[in-house]
Amino acid sequence: MCGILTILGLDPARSNAAELRRHALSMARKIRHRGPDWSGIYSDEQAILAHERLSIVDVEHGAQPLIDTLTGTVLAVNGEIYNHQALRQGLTGAHDFQTRSDCEVILYLYDETSPREFLNRMNGIFGFVLHDPRRRTFLIARDPIGVIPLYVGWDRHDHLYVASEMKALVGHCERIKEFPPGHFYLGHEADKGFQRYYEPAWAEPGRVPDAPYDAGVLREALEAAVRRQLMCDVPYGVLISGGVDSSLVASIAAKYREGRVEEGGATPSWWPRIHSFAVGLAGAPDLGPARKVAESIGAIHHEIHFTVQEGLDALSDVIYHLESFDITTIRASTPMYLMMRKIRAMGIKMVLSGEGADEIFGGYLYFHKAPDGDELHAECVRKLEKLHLYDCARANKSGAAWGVEVRVPFLDREFLDVAMSFDPSRKLPRNAPRPRPIEKYPLRHAFDGAIPDDVLWRQKEQFSDGVGYAWIDGIKAHAEREVTDSMLRGAAERFPVKTPETKEAYVYRQLFEHHFPSATAVHCVPWERSVACSTETALRWDAAFAQMTDPSGRAVRDIHAAGYDT
Repeated sequence: MCGILTILGLDPARSNAAELRRHALSMARKIRHRGPDWSGIYSDEQAILAHERLSIVDVEHGAQPLIDTLTGTVLAVNGEIYNHQALRQGLTGAHDFQTRSDCEVILYLYDETSPREFLNRMNGIFGFVLHDPRRRTFLIARDPIGVIPLYVGWDRHDHLYVASEMKALVGHCERIKEFPPGHFYLGHEADKGFQRYYEPAWAEPGRVPDAPYDAGVLREALEAAVRRQLMCDVPYGVLISGGVDSSLVASIAAKYREGRVEEGGATPSWWPRIHSFAVGLAGAPDLGPARKVAESIGAIHHEIHFTVQEGLDALSDVIYHLESFDITTIRASTPMYLMMRKIRAMGIKMVLSGEGADEIFGGYLYFHKAPDGDELHAECVRKLEKLHLYDCARANKSGAAWGVEVRVPFLDREFLDVAMSFDPSRKLPRNAPRPRPIEKYPLRHAFDGAIPDDVLWRQKEQFSDGVGYAWIDGIKAHAEREVTDSMLRGAAERFPVKTPETKEAYVYRQLFEHHFPSATAVHCVPWERSVACSTETALRWDAAFAQMTDPSGRAVRDIHAAGYDT
């Protein structure tokens, strides 16, 4: 997972390009953890592009920024373009390819067609800046769901900064905001602002899909997504949380491990052995099921244990890397952050994970309260549109902190078109033809037999719960010791914007303020009063949700208990 830092909109008459170049190098160092393998920089009188590289594809020759030798266009990318070979074959003009990198094709797509058209042809995760000195313009874009983080900022001279993480901009920019997923920004069309290119039919307001559910089609689509994302020239692994989502991704990866994906499976894979990873406190609920799945798919399994104290000791670093004080995100990110350090120590640079399935299939326990398919679909769309603020940020930044790239096949745009387009009433837990209502039935049914039954039909366990219930309980006990009642009563005076409502939230906010004291940084952090789901949805489905401040899956007590009583 790479890091980019660019400064755009330079004016030779008023910009000191040499000084700004020094600033760019200093700013890029703050995100070097994202790309520890190499550093590159390009500068001219109009723009500066710095790149910190994590080499996954074309390790020897893929250094950036990439330059079109025929036009002078320059590109800095953080991401992976899974269909780059097909895109390359579809080019109509002559281009001077310099590498086998999956990202270089973006330069030549830009030459041949409009941003809206070629961005919708790309299947991948990305955040990039393309500088076109001939036309004195630039193009910035982010992937459809926002798997890759991207931020923009402006200094007092109106220079435009773009960075993979907010920390690179803090202290240099007066205004900072997140670049919206599924959008692009053109320098010569700045008056149009951020322009949306990703507009799937299933996300149109008021639309309720009605395609018939086909288990075979769904299974084939996910298998294709996982296979695409096995594109890799370095050792890789799979994360197995013990739930159905990551377990299915791992089982599909094992199915394709023998052949090299880049060559259609016709040649032996460079890394045919699958390494799997699970994390938890000793005796955590997720560890046993994860071990069982790893054994069933023939993976070399690594079980990583941590203690509550080790998690508490890591909180400050986790918040620095996450750039958030969101409760759910921090709870889940801390064990993931600790696991990623172990993964990188073993020489693994890329892992596949199961993020996104709960948002697509209505997998959270509160979806049991959904009144009908229309409501469930609307909530799934809402969750997907906000996923870049939560699970995508957690997965990406927890891994990037140690130079590990996390790929998420469930959020593949082609798979999304299949999984979000069939009748959503099939996703209602109570419509599952099983002995008890269960979430994500269509997904489980489509992969019947792929993994052990007791994992395939296991109830949803939120990751921060599944690593061990003592983890969340330990955080709360720590917060009780650190934050007095009077401190919490005065929270609105100390933090008038996005005021913490619990002692745990107060601890996180203090740590965030230590790392990011600027007011503009606070505005980049998502904040919803009810963290289990939005207040609007909560009140519409079940009035009891309106009083929730605890995002744990166990907070939906009746559903959680019923699943384990059955």
